[in-house]
Amino acid sequence: MKKKDQRTAEGILFTDQYQLTMAQVYFRSGCHLCPAQFDHFFRSYPDYGLHKAGYCINAGLEWLLDWMEQAHFREEDIRYLKQQKNRVGKPLFQDDFLDWLRNDFSFSSLDLYAIPEGRVVHPNVPLSVVRGPLAVAQVLETALLNQLNFQTLIATKAARISESGRGQLLLEFGLRRAHGTGANAGARAAMIGGADFTSNVGISHVLGYPPKGTHAHSMIQTFLAMGLKEIDAFRAYAEIYPDDCLLLVDTIDTLESGVPNAIKVFEELRKQGHKPVGVRLDSGDLAYLSIQAAKMLNAAGFPDTKIVLSNNLDELVIWQIITQVEEEAPRYGVDPDHLIKRLVYGVGTRLITSHGSCSLGGVYKLVALKCHGKWTPAIKISDTPQKTPNPGHKKVWRIYDHRGKATADLITLEDEDPLKKKQLLLRNPFDPVKKRKLAANQFSYIEPLHEPILVNGKQVYQSPGIEEIRKIRKNDIERLDPGIRRLMNPHIYHVSISQKLWELKAGLIEQIREQNHQKNKS
Repeated sequence: MKKKDQRTAEGILFTDQYQLTMAQVYFRSGCHLCPAQFDHFFRSYPDYGLHKAGYCINAGLEWLLDWMEQAHFREEDIRYLKQQKNRVGKPLFQDDFLDWLRNDFSFSSLDLYAIPEGRVVHPNVPLSVVRGPLAVAQVLETALLNQLNFQTLIATKAARISESGRGQLLLEFGLRRAHGTGANAGARAAMIGGADFTSNVGISHVLGYPPKGTHAHSMIQTFLAMGLKEIDAFRAYAEIYPDDCLLLVDTIDTLESGVPNAIKVFEELRKQGHKPVGVRLDSGDLAYLSIQAAKMLNAAGFPDTKIVLSNNLDELVIWQIITQVEEEAPRYGVDPDHLIKRLVYGVGTRLITSHGSCSLGGVYKLVALKCHGKWTPAIKISDTPQKTPNPGHKKVWRIYDHRGKATADLITLEDEDPLKKKQLLLRNPFDPVKKRKLAANQFSYIEPLHEPILVNGKQVYQSPGIEEIRKIRKNDIERLDPGIRRLMNPHIYHVSISQKLWELKAGLIEQIREQNHQKNKS
């Protein structure tokens, strides 16, 4: 793709057609500058089939802000839109609307409030709130959902894999199997969620981390094709990388050839004053082979070399490997705890594609519009209650119990302050029967979750680096109840709305249904 074409494809026109056609309707109707508020949230956790997530990790905000800063309607974009025709051959977009896009459209007219990257987030809680001119906020929808949904999806998968691996070193290896340049966003999200490094060289440089990797089977095959042996390939690699020597040992026979040859090379490196890194296993029964490799490395005096596991790993496979190691290692004289602590996980395809749940159901809904100088709550009514969003200006709070564990997220109207209430009534957003009361002595503190990002078009939020975001993620996960963190059948985390918001929502639904009923009668 030519550079100019790439700018067109990834700039302001990185949107859906209906965003632009709706914007023209707003413009023609004279409401395009009416202040509006949109909420972005997701409706359900990723469901991987055999298991389901009990929480998500928010990610993607910094890259969205970068895109918003650069995106604008260039002359090339206007010319392209001007060429579009309707079904009868007339211009789809009128000149005055295109002039407005060219001269007056700007994302700097928006306010943005959001839950920071790295925070644990839950369904139906607004992750980001956009407020500003209706047409501008509308056009932002597609890019916002694209950036935030995908990175949140991958960060969540990475967090679960890291949890399953008990926090051991996790490497993201998915570049070759990723969906185009989405690999960059995926690698960044993976590192937010729990991956320590990535093999992706370019994004590693951008994020300030060294890329990690070993070598492929093809290197061994090359030496074999030249009439040499596996150990010759190992020695060639070790000669060039004596202090970073990590050898892939399953090209021929893992236990009869690969590990013994690796040990010989490691012994040679040790005599030269170098410390080998370890071996990588990429096929076979990874749990059994890691036990046997550990036994052989221990006997040779390399008890602390790493054993890197790869090949279609995910949270369930890693959990099964660890379980098998704990059961089988003692019978071979290998300390399972020590072995588990030296395991490293290279996770590729199933992380970068969020295997089992390939998308996050994030949505962007209009919740309020200012008409004739007055804000009016907006709502969409659905036969599926879960698809009826919470209307109006809102705030989001996290309630912690006396253990310091998060016990509920509470969505209130903007003018409510639960900190001033002696008792909280928490309503289920969709079920009128489900509710609970919390007295002041039943929780330790309440934390507001939204932070101002853009105010009056200016960025007031300093995006933290990956390390700081990782600390945020780790802290939030540690404050989850163990049942929420469970790999299989996690406990349901409570997301509630206040009584005042419940009354507003129920009243709007009743009002719209009554109006519709009266119109149908007439």
